[in-house]
Amino acid sequence: MPMTPHIEKHFTATETVRDVVIGMSDGLTVPFALAAGLSAAVSDTSVIVTAGLAEIAAGAIAMGLGGFLAARTDAEHYDSERKREFSEISTLKDREVAEVEQIFKAYGLQGEALNTVTNAITSDRNRWNDFMMRFELGLEKPDPRRALTSALTIGGAYLVGGFIPLIPYILTHSVREALQISVGTTGLALLIFGAVKGHFTGLNPVKAALQTLLIGGLAAGAAFGIAHLFG
Repeated sequence: MPMTPHIEKHFTATETVRDVVIGMSDGLTVPFALAAGLSAAVSDTSVIVTAGLAEIAAGAIAMGLGGFLAARTDAEHYDSERKREFSEISTLKDREVAEVEQIFKAYGLQGEALNTVTNAITSDRNRWNDFMMRFELGLEKPDPRRALTSALTIGGAYLVGGFIPLIPYILTHSVREALQISVGTTGLALLIFGAVKGHFTGLNPVKAALQTLLIGGLAAGAAFGIAHLFG
């Protein structure tokens, strides 16, 4: 036994991270762009706050519902494919056995070892079906609570992100001052969020931070420029 045993640590909450990224990215960007655009067209922060709150509420609901429906669709797709795989095991048994063999051959199994493993898998219909779902179709069984969890995570992340660019307009009556503070705080939030996202998703944190800041800045700049031009 080695003096310092190797302990593998893998990040497994990828679906939750994905939901947070989806919600927070849009939550920071869309209300920020809206507030910046309105700042070029109106002189009353209360108008921006009202519009911002309405957008955050609508956005959180829409994003959360989108996450819910996406997760439900994944679950329904999995159930449909599972039923189809059971049917093929019953009606096309020889072909399905050959597919199991091909999967194991790709891992280097041959001869008696291949026959033993194939027989072990195909001796139980449920185990056989689970194997085909994972290794032939690349599908993992969805968590039955996934849809609601995804909806709440995406919607909650959108709410949190959306209030960051809006808070300066709530705390001050000067649109110009609020815009300056909003740009600074949202820019910092985008950098931090991008770096954290990069850390959890395996990307370069600095590169991810700059990309996130660039996207948010472009969206806000475009909204401000259009509102200033036509406002």
